Amino acid sequence: MSNLQQAEIPAVELRSLDTLWFQVSGTLCNLACSHCLVSASPTNRTHEHLSLSKVEGYLDEAVRLGVREFYFTGGEPFLNPEMEAILERTLELGPATVLTNGLLLNTERCARLKQMSDRSDYSLDLRVSIDGYDSASNDPIRGEGSFVRILKGIGNLAAAGLNPVITVTEVCSEVASAKGRERFFEVLREHGLEKPRLKILPVFKIGAESERGGDYADWQRLKPEDALDGRWDHLQCSSSRMVTASGVWVCPILINVPGGRMGERIADTLGDYPLAHQACWTCHVEGATCRT
Repeated sequence: MSNLQQAEIPAVELRSLDTLWFQVSGTLCNLACSHCLVSASPTNRTHEHLSLSKVEGYLDEAVRLGVREFYFTGGEPFLNPEMEAILERTLELGPATVLTNGLLLNTERCARLKQMSDRSDYSLDLRVSIDGYDSASNDPIRGEGSFVRILKGIGNLAAAGLNPVITVTEVCSEVASAKGRERFFEVLREHGLEKPRLKILPVFKIGAESERGGDYADWQRLKPEDALDGRWDHLQCSSSRMVTASGVWVCPILINVPGGRMGERIADTLGDYPLAHQACWTCHVEGATCRT
């Protein structure tokens, strides 16, 4: 890359390390969603599970650095056999959120999660992903039979007294309208959520989604003049980092991009990061954040 091209790439400053993410189940998942930005699947071992002991080491470092909240994703986090123990330890230190597809949320696990939440001074949030109003719209994206199983998990959480955040991507095109969102609320109320919470996520044209929906256009790149008031504080990489079994990465989006890895420890990753990947454009334009 020429010096001129490098000069045209803006960089984001880590303004404060508020949030730490864990790719706790790596890229292993019990689904193979056709829009998955990290191409998670039952056979993808690009990133492996994080052990409880490894998570504890990062948690200790995170507390020293002033991290205030913790997120767990994958893959499917509950495929990690130590996931509940990891949550127990995390909830001693701060609020925790788990991003899950809901398939492993049986009644027994939901009861344990409720007990865990009640014992902690910090909040426990569950985010459950779905991508349609029914099997016909969801299952072509998330897998045959997944819609029914997802709603079963949501119902189990509701029965246990937990109110999850439901996340929907814009693959479900109708969700962008007020009528489409209300339709989702109706489905969720029917399955036990009296006060449903809905988070709509943009689609990133990387991973499996690049094969399903196509790649970014060449012009979809950030330039220094795109910064808001000369700063990039609206991007989550200005206040968070992502831990995987293979080190610490800039964000949850770029864990399959070699340049996304910043170091082995959190302390290695406190510097600026070049916003060179086209996925950074989506975060900027859509105002996207993976946080709840």
